[in-house]
Amino acid sequence: MLIRDEVARDHAAVRHVVASAFETAAESRLVDALRERARPVVSLVAEKAGSVVGHVMFSPVSLSGHPEVPMMGLAPMAVAPEHQRTGIGSALARAGLDRCAQLGIAAVVVLGHPAYYPRFGFVPASRFEIDCEYADTEEAFMAIELIDGALRTASGRIHYHAAFADL
Repeated sequence: MLIRDEVARDHAAVRHVVASAFETAAESRLVDALRERARPVVSLVAEKAGSVVGHVMFSPVSLSGHPEVPMMGLAPMAVAPEHQRTGIGSALARAGLDRCAQLGIAAVVVLGHPAYYPRFGFVPASRFEIDCEYADTEEAFMAIELIDGALRTASGRIHYHAAFADL
């Protein structure tokens, strides 16, 4: 398996993988919108035997009152159903977090399954006194510091890119 940056020729394959991994096409539309409107974006694909089988995207988020803290949100992440539970999602998440760290991103947030994301170092965002603009997400809203101590004094509310409002 190869994890690499997404390139333009991958767009159709990524759209197919994301659409097949979720119940609706909303997430694949979100990927397209973030690709066009958000900067910077970390967008990686997992490739097996020359075919895209997984995708992860990280896009900028803002922390109210702390514009100096560069942060990203992990979303969406998708693996083709026939390749799920084989470590592809984990490899994508780790590679994406590494890329964010290389870019100097201080922290990453995720709104996801609370039993899955802690394996990468995510903890409840409430530990940093950070919450999410979306209601009823406390248990599923998590954060990880990529720069040690970056969130120590940076409490507030996370706001996702406007493209998420279209979901």
